[in-house]
Order: sequence, then C-alpha cells, then structure tokens
Amino acid sequence: METPIFFAVLFSALLHASWNAVIRAGGDRFQGMLLLTVSQGFMGLCMALFVPLPNAEVWLWLLASGVLHAGYKMFLAAAYKHGDLSRVYPIARGVAPMIVVLAGYFLLSDTMENKEYAGIALIGVGVVLMAQGVFSSGEARVLIPFALGSALCTAGYSMVDGLGARVAGNATQFTAWIFIFDALVFSTITLASSGPRRFIASRKSWMLGSFAGALSLVTYWITVWAMTVAPIALVAALRETSVLFAVLIGVFLMKERAEFSKLIAAIVVVSGIILIRI
Repeated sequence: METPIFFAVLFSALLHASWNAVIRAGGDRFQGMLLLTVSQGFMGLCMALFVPLPNAEVWLWLLASGVLHAGYKMFLAAAYKHGDLSRVYPIARGVAPMIVVLAGYFLLSDTMENKEYAGIALIGVGVVLMAQGVFSSGEARVLIPFALGSALCTAGYSMVDGLGARVAGNATQFTAWIFIFDALVFSTITLASSGPRRFIASRKSWMLGSFAGALSLVTYWITVWAMTVAPIALVAALRETSVLFAVLIGVFLMKERAEFSKLIAAIVVVSGIILIRI
C-alpha cells in the first residue's frame, strides 16, 4: 500500500472512532444513530447534486449497501446500550477484516503479500483478547452478539462498497448514494418499529448528530476511495486500527476503565498495523 493511501486510511480510522465516541456519549444511542443517519442522508443528497447519476448496474450495489449499513448501525446502537466504547468498538470493528479476508480469498481478485495477511491476523488476535476481557471483567455479555452482528454487517458492506465503487468508477458518486440509501432504509425501519417520536429531538441532539454524521461521511468517502486503488481486505483491516483510537478516547476522554487487558490488546493491534506497513 502506498504511503499517502496508508495515512489517509489511518486518518479515516481516527475520524471513525471519534464519531462513535460522540454517539456513545449520548443518552439515547439509537436516536443518536438515527439523527446521524438522517443528517448523512441530507449531506449525501447535496453531494449527489454535483455528480452524475449512477449507471444501471450500480443501483443494486447501492441497495445492498444501504441495507448492510443500516443493519450495522442498529446492531452497534444495541451493543452500546450494554458496554463501553473501549470494549464494544474493538469487537465490532476488529472482527470485520477477518471475515473480509476469509470471504475475499474466494470472492475477490485482489492480491496481498504474506506479511499483510499476518498483520491482519495480528489485528484479529488483538480483537479476540479485547472480547475475552468481557468475561474476565464481569461485564454484560449480551453486548457480544450485538457487536458481532455489527461486525458481520461491516464485513458485508466493506466488500459490497469496494466492489460497487469500482463498478461505479466514481468514489464521490458512490459514497453520496450510499448515505442516501442508508438514510432511507434506517428511517423506514425506525418509523415501522418506533413511530415518528424517534425523530423528535432537541436542537443540541440534532447538532451532535449532524456533527457525527459529517465525520462519518468524510471517513467513509476516504475509505471508499482507498478501496478503489488498494486491496479491499487490506483497507478494511487497516481502517479497523480505529479500535486503538477508540480505546484511547474511551479511557482518557470518557474516563472508562483502564484495564491491562485493553492495553495488551491494543498493543497487538498496533503490531498488526506495523506489520502491514513495513
């Protein structure tokens, strides 16, 4: 992976951890995710006005992406009801590249070096160590299936978006329509399950949701662009270095428990990053 792409993806990872921290810090995590998604949809619509409409073959990729993104956010919001940012986030994000590598071996044409596979495996080990801390620390174990559901959706949209963006040939166009479809799907599910009351929020809540949405849009535009010029599995794995940023934000800014197991897991993740880069 070329150096500019490497650092762009790392910056994307920092932004991703940051918007998750904004959502986790809120009182109603599901509503926070909803406000973020609706805000993203409007931003995506504004972006779409300045790019051509997608070709016919791109629409199915976008529809699949919208469903997977909505599923990811619903699982993630549920997980945040039961666990800390520094515990949920590493599990939810770190398992995804393992799934992408396994599925991508059979489905994707990208090629990677052995050291890159080893680096991805190290990132996966770090995530397993993070998940093990749930049992040793007596935390709510119900967070694990929700976090893993989020990871499965993440792996799905990573492959769909990487391939779809290549078919579209325009990262900005594809990103804009991803968030339009995401907002439509997530809003429809919310209306059907909870009614319009979920959309009623204070001005402060809408501002925080819009801020998180802007961070999310920027980070994912970088990711989609990177997947058009570098192996999808490698970008997906490197982006999950956001687990390290999430642990740091959780421990130092949100005053979550600073456990030795979290530190060790974070060090293993960083080792995987280094191995991918050298």
